Amino acid sequence: MASYQTVNPFNGRAERTIELMAAAAIEQRLAAADAAFPAWSALTLAQRGAYLRNVAAGLRAQREDIQRTMSAEMGKLRREALAEIEKSAAACEYYADHAADYLTPQAITTEARRSYVTYQPIGCVLAVMPWNFPIWQVIRFLAPALMAGNVALLKHASNVPGCADALRGVVAAAGIPDGVFDVLHIDNDQAADVLRDRRVKAVTLTGSERAGRSIAANAGDQLKKCVMELGGSDAFVVLEDADLDVAVAAAVKSRFDNAGQTCIAAKRFVLVDAIADAFVQRFVEAARARVYGDPQDEATTLAPMARADLRDELHRQVQESVALGATLRLGGEPIAGSCAGYAASILDNVGPGMPAYTQELFGPVAAILRVKDEAEAVRVANDTCFGLGGSVWTRDVARGEQVALQLQCGAAFVNSVVKSDARLPFGGTKRSGFGRELADHGIHEFMNIKTVYVA
Repeated sequence: MASYQTVNPFNGRAERTIELMAAAAIEQRLAAADAAFPAWSALTLAQRGAYLRNVAAGLRAQREDIQRTMSAEMGKLRREALAEIEKSAAACEYYADHAADYLTPQAITTEARRSYVTYQPIGCVLAVMPWNFPIWQVIRFLAPALMAGNVALLKHASNVPGCADALRGVVAAAGIPDGVFDVLHIDNDQAADVLRDRRVKAVTLTGSERAGRSIAANAGDQLKKCVMELGGSDAFVVLEDADLDVAVAAAVKSRFDNAGQTCIAAKRFVLVDAIADAFVQRFVEAARARVYGDPQDEATTLAPMARADLRDELHRQVQESVALGATLRLGGEPIAGSCAGYAASILDNVGPGMPAYTQELFGPVAAILRVKDEAEAVRVANDTCFGLGGSVWTRDVARGEQVALQLQCGAAFVNSVVKSDARLPFGGTKRSGFGRELADHGIHEFMNIKTVYVA
């Protein structure tokens, strides 16, 4: 039987060896999910909500153990892991509190005696999830899916199996019946087979564009609903009237938290010429202050990247960009002696044709794109195949909102870093994917939105 091994990205130690599940074990979990669906979907929203509140309590009770697993498997800083766990617990409570509002049948006035729209669960949802937020990424699909009455199977990233198992344990301890949620330790080929199984009704994926193309093609071939949350290269647009102290502090946080491994991190800093030099000077000084080290050490402010191969690919993108004319203002090298550390880095004078301009930099590297004015800033911000998020920084809020409306992305923020929030729909456009997670849109994605017409 094939297996894979997880490696601690800070110290390089092997953490765990996982054997891929055999066909019989996969079949057992598929059968259990299929069998669990009728009873789970028949529960009231209040009953399912009580279970979700138990999950929230379990996440909080197990937060120290879970955060250590997150740190060991993908390098997340302790305080960032604890914040992620709390955010996940709050999302469970949010859906427990608000699912009834989102799922109440909607009356429609027609010539019928009664006509209305109702929302019904569809069955088993397969989730293919990434490693960068190993608890939150799962919860933001799982909480609405379970509250809707669906059941779920998780194929997590291969470097965070412990996080998957920890979440499975929390769900089981919450009293949620067997089969309602389970974990599949499988590879991509096995996941494709699972998606083709008639008992799986839909799939949600957060990951790379390449993974999205493969999963979406498979779902399309099977005529199954899918939600794709893919890569991003978010623009951080700074206009000439921005408060630079506020903007630079936000820029450093957005680009370097989680070692820059965030789909909605600011990656392309679009600066109008009037403030570009001042912004870059402050940005370099603030980024230089980031301290690389042990993720469990509170003094550490720059985490390792999740894997050495990801660090090496990022370095290739940096080197190619410099060779094509970008100016290296800070960093630009792997951290000596580290397993997967990469220095906080800033590339200036980035332009078309460079990897830093056209590709997603999924690590602690910022790309500076200089423009002459607001109009060019909008054009450059939109000159990308991605469309996940973007932000605008200006003291004129009305102006900022007008610029935000022109950005071709799924979420545009004014004077704030882009972030996900259970109260707001989350997703992208262009090659950043389609469909939405969170809020009412997220819970409706995997439901049969049924019209009932009584003549």
